[in-house]
Amino acid sequence: MKAIIIAAGAGKRMLPLTKNTPKCMLDFCGKTLLERHLATLSSCGIRDVSVIKGYLAEKINYPGLKYFFNDRFRHNNILNSLFYSEQQIKGDVIISYSDILYPKSVLDKLISSKDDISIVVDTVWRNAYEGRHAHPIQEAEKVNMSREKFVLNIGKNIEPNGDSDMEFIGMMKLSPEGSKIFKDISKIVKRDYWGKPFHEAEVFEKAYLTDMIQELVDRKILVSCVTIQGGWREIDTIEDYENAREELKEIL
Repeated sequence: MKAIIIAAGAGKRMLPLTKNTPKCMLDFCGKTLLERHLATLSSCGIRDVSVIKGYLAEKINYPGLKYFFNDRFRHNNILNSLFYSEQQIKGDVIISYSDILYPKSVLDKLISSKDDISIVVDTVWRNAYEGRHAHPIQEAEKVNMSREKFVLNIGKNIEPNGDSDMEFIGMMKLSPEGSKIFKDISKIVKRDYWGKPFHEAEVFEKAYLTDMIQELVDRKILVSCVTIQGGWREIDTIEDYENAREELKEIL
């Protein structure tokens, strides 16, 4: 199994902390955020890791990793950033945002999924937004899930659906067949939607990973939900950063 970490963004919401440092290279109690990703992946036996970098790319230079450079990071978004590592999307693959903190148990649960395409969703996600002022709840990447635990809808703008109201944490797994499906449909949508609106994105180049997941669902491809109950953190603002560091201090 291999992993791809998407780390090309400029982290504008965390200025001035990210003025000279990519978000994934910020210190979290003695280790950078990226080092914490790598340690968790390694603890699960995953050492074939690719990092997609863009903003201040020269600052991300750990040995033993594969690197892909998104030279259009100021003009595209997460989905198109992922496409820079397209050659790595084969076999069993974990795909992750770079700006999340999560325990080994989350990754273990995702790895154990037997479905071709799986995403991690938090069932108690609203708790994390209590007292979180700088990142409004409207920005959450929400998920509606079927009784069989498959994605019905995903995106920031979807309406919550009772007990199936979840938040996508920014991690997914593809099996060998899932990787093939993902890449095959990626080629189609890039051809058909380049320069055009795509789900919640005004233009395909600005699409999020959630837009691609919704495209898979719309094409009747099953995307399973691996459910967790909190225990992770998104690092999107200075407030998030400071809170996460305090939580880590209590654990360490």
